[in-house]
Amino acid sequence: MPLPRDSKLKKSEFIAYAYPVTSRGQAMFHVEQLREQYPDARHFCWAYIIGDPDNTTSAGFDDDGEPSGTAGRPILNVLQHKSIGNVIVIVVRYFGGIKLGAGGLTRAYAALLKRPSTRYPYVPMTQIQILAEFATEAQCRYMIESLGGHIDDVSYSKQVTLTATLAKADVQNLKERLAMDGRVLNNSED
Repeated sequence: MPLPRDSKLKKSEFIAYAYPVTSRGQAMFHVEQLREQYPDARHFCWAYIIGDPDNTTSAGFDDDGEPSGTAGRPILNVLQHKSIGNVIVIVVRYFGGIKLGAGGLTRAYAALLKRPSTRYPYVPMTQIQILAEFATEAQCRYMIESLGGHIDDVSYSKQVTLTATLAKADVQNLKERLAMDGRVLNNSED
């Protein structure tokens, strides 16, 4: 999901995206998606925090060719300062031909997230699996997405297995909705 953020500075364009994630694999998936979406962009700088931001299980960042410490680290610092977890922020940069210098880059990347309207509370997430009949796959997808979740993987055998990420607070609601039609929900919290 794009942040309500883009910025131009000395002909360089910066476009920021944030996605909910619960693993490094999910985070890197979003980086690769944006590389495909913006093949002519010069840099894809990112930072992520997995878990509670005050007791994180994993964090990382990458400057993607920008001078060391000028892109990913400032993004990570803002996430830590604002106590935002289970998220990756990716900033796509189109180089405008004018070098910004280390200080200019650091300020530009951090400024995209520091604006007052940027408020992202920490929402504990969990990964779930739903076993469903083929005829109900679309309904399952709709239920997950209507609760703000997203599909991570789908496999097909005798039944459809949907692997998704969802806010922990919404798991019981989803279980109840699925149980009405005899579908099964598995999650690591059970």
